[in-house]
Order: sequence, then structure tokens, then C-alpha cells
Amino acid sequence: MDTLHNNKTKIVATLGPSSDSVERLIQLIRSGVDVVRLNFSHGTHDDHLKTLRNVHEARERTGTFISVLQDLQGPKIRIGEFNEPHVELRQGGSFTITSEAITGDQQRVSTTYANLPHDVHVGDAILLDDGKVRLRVSEVKGSEVRCEVIVGGTLSAHKGINLPNVAVSTPSLTEKDIHDLDFGIKHDIDYVALSFVRTAEDIRTLRNEIIARIEPSRFLPIVAKVEKPQAIANIDAIIAEADAIMIARGDLGVELPTEDVPMLQKKIIKKCSEAGKPVIIATQMLESMINTPTPTRAEANDVANGVVDGADAVMLSGETSVGKFPLEAVQIMDRIIRRVEMENIEMSRVLDHPASGVSSRHDALGRAACVLAEQMNAAAIVCVTHSGETARVVSRYRPPTRILAITDRAKILRRLNLIWGVRGLVIENLVQDSDKAVKQIRERLLELELVQEGEYIVLLGGQPFFARGSTNFIEVEKVG
Repeated sequence: MDTLHNNKTKIVATLGPSSDSVERLIQLIRSGVDVVRLNFSHGTHDDHLKTLRNVHEARERTGTFISVLQDLQGPKIRIGEFNEPHVELRQGGSFTITSEAITGDQQRVSTTYANLPHDVHVGDAILLDDGKVRLRVSEVKGSEVRCEVIVGGTLSAHKGINLPNVAVSTPSLTEKDIHDLDFGIKHDIDYVALSFVRTAEDIRTLRNEIIARIEPSRFLPIVAKVEKPQAIANIDAIIAEADAIMIARGDLGVELPTEDVPMLQKKIIKKCSEAGKPVIIATQMLESMINTPTPTRAEANDVANGVVDGADAVMLSGETSVGKFPLEAVQIMDRIIRRVEMENIEMSRVLDHPASGVSSRHDALGRAACVLAEQMNAAAIVCVTHSGETARVVSRYRPPTRILAITDRAKILRRLNLIWGVRGLVIENLVQDSDKAVKQIRERLLELELVQEGEYIVLLGGQPFFARGSTNFIEVEKVG
């Protein structure tokens, strides 16, 4: 049982040189991390295997169910090498990007993306190094894209290329991604994130690759990273197809006007909440803590607003992977979450949800459990679940009551680590007799001090216990 954490909004931490040792992982877990992210844009499979082994050891030593999110690189487009450490591009000057394999200089540079000359047109914007350098296409000739420098600056090797409003022809799932996916499946990762999603078809493509690689009884949830303008245009279909959404504000903020991102974030969170899909806010949440031990007030406010908006999770990237203060970043994020949640801000009282949003038996039972818990002032909503679906549905209604998932598989608790408000425990030998099972559950909750004698719990489950799709009863039980 994960008894370390009580916050409802979860924390995702990216691992790297600053955070991937066993001792550091134990510290991070005890400070509030629920999910660790492995960024496959960096490192070899040997590097990631070492990190995974450390995660498994830290999981065992803390007695928690820390989850692993594999983040596939996707078709990241970059420039190539220069013949010197960096070049200076001046506003009004010209600069050429070529698909030929050359060593760059002051006039031109190569790109990793062979189709660039076919995809861009005169007048298109090309952004380099997260938008710090801005070009406009003036001519496309053969393998060369000639540009005018609109915003100059210093440019060094391997910086990223962003192409806002360009229909990039490269697939979202690359050969490298498929190779990395094989590694992730082999090592039993809990979530896989797809980068640069543009349409729901991108997610279906990844889903088909997963299905072809795992046995029918397994399920690997897909997190769709929203970081392209095309994804915003197709957001409803993407949310419907994905298992979770990550609002990746880095590339999104480069390709869209900065002032558009805050309200887009709020709208996407609202859509995910209505669809019952978990949503992660990512990128630059406590960015200054890469180099300083405390965040800016604006960063603290950013985390707090994400909690108030109803995000399932907030994510740290460079702060924990390469930053100087990874532990402090997690501790501060955890404190911000706890402080906001202490305010009892009624983000979405269950009784305020219209009944028209109830679309299935699961939804109806989940909503009813929340209503009962609120009216009875219950200590917990206890979901007996085989797949985790029952707990996820209850979480959708954001009840003020604690949500406890009881399952027979640790894998399910790891999957639920990304879901708002859900904590859980494994009971592998739950008896099938309902009266005896309820007694067993009450005793286990008392033993772990999750409830106290005399308190009420709302129990949601089905018979036979731990059978897929069997949820069919709800009852109120007094503990003790």
C-alpha cells in the first residue's frame, strides 16, 4: 500500500543524471513522486535498463507502486553540425537549410529531415532552437531551402527545427520509436507517450504496433502529447482515441503564440475531464529550479493553477533530470499541491455534474458512489477493481472523499498512479463470499490506518470479485 502520499494531484518526474540512482529515487518517491518518466530522446537502451533496475529496487525498498512512463522521441527535426562551435545569424541576412549531408557554416546547415524541401513553401516560418531564431522561406530549390533571417541569434549544432502551420509528411511513429517500444514492452513499462501527435490516426498506428507485440490479456495505455497546432485542430478526436493526454507546452508554445497557450491548457483540461481521460501538464513548471533552489513566484502560481484547473498530474522535466536541485523541486511541487488542495476548492462537486453526462453502468455507479460518499461524509470510496476502470470512473467526478482502489494486481495500481485522487492496495486472496470479503476489506483498511472505527466507507465492486467488467453493486459500510 502506498501510504506515503495523500495529495490528489499526482507528480511525474523525468529521470536523468541528476535523479536516476537508487538512493536519489528513494528520496524522490518519499517526497511525492508517483510516476517516473524515461525520455527516449536521450540515452541508450543500456542506460535506460540501468535506470529501470534502479526504479525496481527503489520501488521494493519503499514499498510503493511507482509507475514508469516511456516517452518516445517521435520525429524530432534538427539541424546538423557546424564547422565551428556556433554561428551568428543576423536579422535581414540569408541562411540556407539543406537536406544534403554537409558540415554547416555561416551560410547554410544540413537537417536530419530529408523531406524538408518538399514540405515547406515560400512564406512559411522556420523556427530554430525553440523559436530563439526565426526564419522565413524565400525560395525552395532542389535540396535547399533558402530563408531570410527574421530574428537573428547564436546557433549551435543539433538544435531543433519547428515548422508551425506546415503539414509535415514524416510519420509520428519512427523506426527508432518502434525499436524503443519493443524495449519498453519487454521491460513492462506502464505508459507509453507518443510525441508530436497530429491526428487520432497517429494514436491508432501506435496502438496497432502495441497490439501486435503483446498478449491479448495485456494493455498498455497511450499518452498523446499535444504539442502541434494540428493536434489542437483535432483535439476532440485525439482525446477520444488516447488513454491520457500530456499538454507539452514547450513545443506548443513555440509553434503557437505565447498568449494562446494558457487558455488552451484550461480548455484541454476541461475536455479531458468531461471525457474521463487523465491529463498531465508538462514543461517549464519549475524551470528556474534547474539552477536555483527556489522557484519564481510565477512558477509556483503555474503549478497551483494546474491543480485548481483539475489536472490529474503535473510534470517536472529538466528540473529533475539534469537540474542541480531535483529533490527540492519535487518537495516544493508537493507542498504547492498540498497547500492548494487544503483550501478545499470545489473544482467539480459531484452534485453539480448533470446526470446527462452519465453514459454507462460504470458511470452511473461511479457517480452514485460519489453522491453517497458526500451525503454520508464517508472516509473513503473503496473500489474493488480488476482493471482499474471503476476507480478511474469515480475519479472523473473529482469527489472530496478519498478514493481507494483494491485490486489483485500490482500492475493495476501502477497504472492508477496517473489518475487524480486514487491510491490503492493489493489484496490477492480476497474471498468470494461477499460478507466475508467486506469484513476482510474493513480489517485491512483499519490495519493500514486508512480509516478509523465508526467511520463509513462506500464500497463499489462486483461479483465475482476481480472479474473484468463485473462492477454491479454499491453499498455503505460502517467500519468496526
